[in-house]
Amino acid sequence: MSVHLLVSAGRGPQECAWAVARLVRRLETDAARRRLQAHRAETVPGDRPGTYLSVLVRIEGDDAEAFAASWTGTLCWQAPSPYRATSRKNWYVIARPCQVDVERTAFAERDVDVVACRTGGPGGQHRNKAETAVRATHRPTGIVVVVDTERQFSLNRRIAMRLLRERIEHGDELAERAVTSARRHIHDELVRGDPVRVERPETSGQDPAPKAGTRRRARS
Repeated sequence: MSVHLLVSAGRGPQECAWAVARLVRRLETDAARRRLQAHRAETVPGDRPGTYLSVLVRIEGDDAEAFAASWTGTLCWQAPSPYRATSRKNWYVIARPCQVDVERTAFAERDVDVVACRTGGPGGQHRNKAETAVRATHRPTGIVVVVDTERQFSLNRRIAMRLLRERIEHGDELAERAVTSARRHIHDELVRGDPVRVERPETSGQDPAPKAGTRRRARS
C-alpha cells in the first residue's frame, strides 16, 4: 500500500518553509522507525537553501495509510526563528493526503454493447422502416451514445465508437484537472493553531540557518 502526503508551508513566512524541511525529516525518521518507506516524490524549494515551500512524500508499507493519518492536519515546528529576532516560536504547516495519478480508461470495442434501433424525426421512409440507428454502451463507464445521422448501420456504428472514445478521454481529462486542483487547494487549507502534532529540535542547539539564495518556483 502507498499513500502520498503533501506537506506545505501554505502562504506563511520563510520560517514555515524552514519548518517544512524539519518536519519532513522528522516524518521520514518516524516512518523508518515503523519500518515504512518514505520517499520525496516532489519538492518545491523555498527562498533559502534547505527550505521547502512544499514536499510531496510517498509513503509505502502495510500501515502506510494509518501512518499518514497520524501526520495529517496542522503540524507545528516549535523553535526560534533562525532568520530574525522575534518572540514567535510556533511555525505552522499543513499536511494532507492527496491523489497524484489518475488511471486512464482503456478503450476497447469489445467492451462496447452495440444495438441496432430506430429513431424518430425526419429522414424519409428508409429511416423509419430500417433499424440503421446505433445505441452503443461502454460497459466499464456506463456511457451511452445514440447515433442516427447516417442511413447505413455500419457508418453509424463507426461514429458511435468515435464519440464514445472522445467522451471517455474527456472524462479522464476532467478527472486529472480535478486532482491537480485539489492539490493546489491544500496550500490554502492551513489553519494556524490547534496542531495535531508539535515537533521540536532534539537538542538545545538550533538547526543551522540556511543562507539567502535560491529563487522561488511555482508550487506543485
